[in-house]
Amino acid sequence: MQDLWEDGRDRHRRAAEPLAHRLRPESIDEVLGQEHLLGEGGLLQRMLDAEIVGSLLLHGPPGTGKTTLALLIAERLGAHLERENAAQVGVPRIREILAAADRRLGDDGRRTILFLDEIHRFSRSQQDVLLASVERGGIALIGATTENPWYAVNAALTSRSTVLDVRPLDEDAVMELLQRALVHPRGFGGWSVDANPDAIQHIARASEGDARRALNALEVAVRSVQPEGGDGGRPAHVDLPVAEASIGRPAVVYDRSGDGHYDTISAFIKSMRGSDPDAAIYWLAKMLEAGEDPRFIARRIAILASEDIGQADPTAITVADAAWNLVEKIGMPEAQLTLAQAAIHMALAPKSNATATAIWSAMKEVREGRTQAVPLELISGMKQGRAPEAPPYRSPHEAEDGIGTTRYLGVDRTFYVPSDQGLEADQRDRLERLRRRRRDAGSDAVEEES
Repeated sequence: MQDLWEDGRDRHRRAAEPLAHRLRPESIDEVLGQEHLLGEGGLLQRMLDAEIVGSLLLHGPPGTGKTTLALLIAERLGAHLERENAAQVGVPRIREILAAADRRLGDDGRRTILFLDEIHRFSRSQQDVLLASVERGGIALIGATTENPWYAVNAALTSRSTVLDVRPLDEDAVMELLQRALVHPRGFGGWSVDANPDAIQHIARASEGDARRALNALEVAVRSVQPEGGDGGRPAHVDLPVAEASIGRPAVVYDRSGDGHYDTISAFIKSMRGSDPDAAIYWLAKMLEAGEDPRFIARRIAILASEDIGQADPTAITVADAAWNLVEKIGMPEAQLTLAQAAIHMALAPKSNATATAIWSAMKEVREGRTQAVPLELISGMKQGRAPEAPPYRSPHEAEDGIGTTRYLGVDRTFYVPSDQGLEADQRDRLERLRRRRRDAGSDAVEEES
């Protein structure tokens, strides 16, 4: 029996769909951006042309079209598609999908593609269930993730998949998408809308490559000036103020337990090490805005002060210590000023890793078993009575040059090699004098013994 109201229900459902959903590409040819994958010679395009698409891991930020690509790949290949979210699907459901895929392949030769969104949320045991089927080709897995798959996904599964980076759209591609939305039948093609170029450009730029965010902003802009979709042909006008008011503040893409955390702190440290205060301040701001623990940032600044600056600027470690102490005392938001000052100091300080290299070299020598016995003249006074052959210890304060001739290691080893940066450059000459004095003393001792 025909449902007389079904057409009306469909219209209502379509009207409720967001613009980003309505305008989702219906073929690979409609996909904007991703030329490195779908352009001439692109890896994914080659796979599609050859109709050989194995398991894929699509890695990229939100709103770049990972889900859309997965759906279009399945359609292009005529494969059966199973779509699940890794955070919600369990092992029994995965086993059910694998069994059905095996039957389908045996019955009519049709392959199954399992699309797993947020695959980084899949537990190791859940990922292991897929391994055998993926390896023998019983199912093609397409996983989508915002995390680095080389860290977030089972290594065995990653090694059996092709990892594809899905990149944010550039500004021109987003503008093309917005212009398409204004005229497309599934967009605002049936509406009377006029949008200024600067309004479109603002939305494109503010969306930061996120197509979904750009389309959502355009929909807010259009519906705020023409909510009913037309009023006798008079065009609704979307100008720059309307555009600015229609796109909200972007969410900071930052997972404190994942890539956002590690990648951003890495960029922060490397910016200070590379003497770029502007980059260091930007990454610091991103971490603070995302809610990173300021004490964690202070600890990393303190490590850098010794590891990458050291004796080139001995005040750096004092600044780092003071910053850490103040962060503990005053907290946020005021601590942002303290951290900013410390970060700028580190970025502008002369750089040397000589301190770090010295301790790492010495630790390596000790670990490898090349340990030295304490020279007899350095043993404690309490033991000297049991070692009458030990020469008396002579304090450097008793020597005319304030150095003396004591050899404190007993052998010639060089661990600390000062750089020519900052104060270390001034210390090199003095250190060479100290070492030469001790070498000469050692040579004199050898001559006397012979």
